[in-house]
Amino acid sequence: MVLIFGHGRSANPLQIGPKRYMLRTNFWGHAPLKGQLKGTAMKTVTLSAIALSIALTGMSGSAIAQSRTEPAGKLFFEGDIVLHRLDGQQGPFCVLQNQYTRGEAVAWRIRAILPSGEVATGDVLRGMEVELGNGERMATEYRTHGNPPTDAFWSVFWTIPDDFPTGSLGYKVHATMEDGSVVTWEPFTRPATQLTVIEGSPTMASAAP
Repeated sequence: MVLIFGHGRSANPLQIGPKRYMLRTNFWGHAPLKGQLKGTAMKTVTLSAIALSIALTGMSGSAIAQSRTEPAGKLFFEGDIVLHRLDGQQGPFCVLQNQYTRGEAVAWRIRAILPSGEVATGDVLRGMEVELGNGERMATEYRTHGNPPTDAFWSVFWTIPDDFPTGSLGYKVHATMEDGSVVTWEPFTRPATQLTVIEGSPTMASAAP
C-alpha cells in the first residue's frame, strides 16, 4: 500500500490494492476524501492522517519551534560576526566568517527589533553586551557605519589574545531594556557554525612598493 499526501488544492492518488482514490489533505494532516472509502481503507487513511499530525506536532515542539530569545517576544534579533580591520593586516574586512586565528579581531554587528517592527536604538535600550562562551563580556555601542553611513546597529570588536585556546567558543547577546529587564539571544549553537578560534596567525598586508 502506498499513501501519497498533498496539500492546498492539490490532490494526489491513494493506492490501496488495485484501486486508486483521490486524497486531499491540508498542513495538519486532516484528510477530506473525494469519493468514498469504506471499511479497512477508511481506517487506514484515518490512522495515517493521525500519524502525520503527530509527527508534525513533534517536529514543531523541537526543531521547528526552537526559541532563541529569553524571555520570548520582547525583542527580535539579527546579527553576525565579521573580520575587523586591524592595522597591518590583510583583508578582506567586514566579511562574514566564523573562524579566526589568534591576533585577528572579531566584530559583532547586531540589530534588535521591537515587536512593533521599530529598531531598538540607544534611546530604547539601556545597553547591549556580548558574552563569549568563556563568560567574558563586552559592551556594544549603537552607532552608524559606512562612509557615507549606510547602516546603524550595535557593534563591538574583540582582538583574540595570543595565548587564547583554540576551539569552538560561541557567544550570547544580552540586551537591557529601559525597565531594567534583560533579554538574551543566542544564535546557532552547532559547533561548526559558532565563533571558533583556530591555529595560525593573521595574514599581513604586503609592504607598499
